Amino acid sequence: MSSNIYTHQDENIWKTWGLMALFFSIIMAFGWFFSYLYGNTVILYVAFTFAIIMNIFSYWFSDKIVLKLHGAKPATRDQYFDLWNAVENLSITAGLPMPGLFVIDDPVPNAFATGRNKEHAVICVTIGLLTTLNKNELEGVIAHELSHIGNRDILLSTVMVVMAGFVTMLSDLFLRSQRWGSNRNRDNNGGAILLIIGLILAILTPVTATLIRLAISRKREFLADASGALLTRYPEGLASALKKISAPSLPMRLANNATAHLFITNPFNVKSTIGLHKLFMTHPPVEERIRALIGTSYGPR
Repeated sequence: MSSNIYTHQDENIWKTWGLMALFFSIIMAFGWFFSYLYGNTVILYVAFTFAIIMNIFSYWFSDKIVLKLHGAKPATRDQYFDLWNAVENLSITAGLPMPGLFVIDDPVPNAFATGRNKEHAVICVTIGLLTTLNKNELEGVIAHELSHIGNRDILLSTVMVVMAGFVTMLSDLFLRSQRWGSNRNRDNNGGAILLIIGLILAILTPVTATLIRLAISRKREFLADASGALLTRYPEGLASALKKISAPSLPMRLANNATAHLFITNPFNVKSTIGLHKLFMTHPPVEERIRALIGTSYGPR
């Protein structure tokens, strides 16, 4: 099992650093362009400094930020014995340190893992998950989240959140700044062309960053499903859990666009897979995930 759950660790580490370098380059290019457009080098220095600070802050405090956003509380062994027992046993089987356990007081079943590495990882589940799933289904979900930890998906996902968010913030700052005007002469053709290019970059760059983040998230869900099924040796448990979790319901009370891709299924309970909408999905369609697990058609029974 360990060879399966750790197969992509090194690949994910390199992809994480590669993505950090890519987005850092985008941010610096963005900063240089706007510093040139406005004739103010301070913009470039601010972009550089803020990018560094955001990277460091997100690496060390990402799990605390996510848990705070969702109002998660620590889960004790006495209060949530079945959950604690499942996580402890599967962690031993996977060869992973037992992660911290947290619970969200929400009736909608869902779960996620976060943290910077396997030694500082957290698994968080909703009350709805504990009351909806049986033992085999709960173990399937926990195995899925442990696979994210073992494959180091949690660090990759955190980096993507921070980078995409910062690019979007920078884009929004530029669009808002247009009301203040530029120090350069906009009456000449060069200034007008620069302004047009800047507007295009400001609109397309955050969209591209978001698409990359979501595409990576969708790919990781398939891998975690497969690794989780191998960990429990019972893919039907995870498949059944996915079916229950994705059943029609209200969105989670504290659902958040920035962290939606961390959950095992979309916390907004989005079902549409038509046209361009699929590009912006945080997760692959549940039907495809279940077919990959048990090789059968998914639908009402």
